Amino acid sequence: MDKLISSKQNIQHVPESYILPPERRPGKVVIPSSKCIPVIDLRGNTDRQELVQRIMKACQDFGFFELTNHGIPEDLMHDVLKVAEEFIQLPVEDKANFYSDDPAKKCRLYSSIDHDQEKVHFWRDSLRLPCHPLEDFVEEWPNNPARFREVIGDYAVRVRELSLLLLDLIREGLGLESGYFEGDLSKTHMLNFNFYPPCPDPSLTLGLPKHSDPNLITVLNQGAIPGLQVLKDREWIAVEPIPNAFVVNIGHTLQVISNGMLRSGDHRAVTNAFVARTTIASFIHPSSEYQIQPANELINGCGIPLYRPFPYLEFIRNYIKDTRDGNPALKRYELSQA
Repeated sequence: MDKLISSKQNIQHVPESYILPPERRPGKVVIPSSKCIPVIDLRGNTDRQELVQRIMKACQDFGFFELTNHGIPEDLMHDVLKVAEEFIQLPVEDKANFYSDDPAKKCRLYSSIDHDQEKVHFWRDSLRLPCHPLEDFVEEWPNNPARFREVIGDYAVRVRELSLLLLDLIREGLGLESGYFEGDLSKTHMLNFNFYPPCPDPSLTLGLPKHSDPNLITVLNQGAIPGLQVLKDREWIAVEPIPNAFVVNIGHTLQVISNGMLRSGDHRAVTNAFVARTTIASFIHPSSEYQIQPANELINGCGIPLYRPFPYLEFIRNYIKDTRDGNPALKRYELSQA
């Protein structure tokens, strides 16, 4: 529990173990870029084909888009962040049962990314909760604050439904058969609650380093405090929060299934010196045993597979090591086109 950065009081200077090498530091606080990721109105566009085309273009060009008019109530978007903040503000003893250094523990409160294996730590604490099927896991979740299970449970069900809807629109854009992303391919659903306390010097550290997500699709509730940045053409673009909007990005798994038609976008989280920031990321994963490979429909005929098949669990284990070492996570699975 002493590793939680959110539990430390009156930090006047960034501890040495959090100071990144000069080449990895974000530098001075980035002024929001004039560029921005695409914004897509989910239910305001009545032309489904046009909606699919806009989502596909965003996923091809950026791997990211902001989603408005998505159907999840505004009060729930706020309540889920408030309940998460109430949890992290609890006394240490009230959170102790959930803290663990074991990455295999499903319901887990931890600090940074892989605290005991890292050379440098990141300015973030996180609570990870499995969410599907809800009845299998909800009793393992925190019950303090009193509303935690009710609010998070409602949110988890709704955001999973939204994620599957987005995957179906992407399926249509790729020309895959109906139901392609159902079943074991979208079996696992996790919520990550990310807590970024104020940092004495944001130019020295990061909340999360440059990375792409390993899963199928991520739906992020980033609240009202900026901090997410997306890499585009070697420039970091600050993703400015839009009220009641989600940030959506595709992961490495979907890049492989699309045979490179879609891209998993690099991103990072910067800190700030003034206010705490809380975000909630929803991750849709395949089952551990699922064999990831380019969809047959995209390689039959004249298509050439860009990636070899691999079990998802193997990929996750390599992803953790490759990301920690700064190596491209998909490199070892690429097929030579020579």
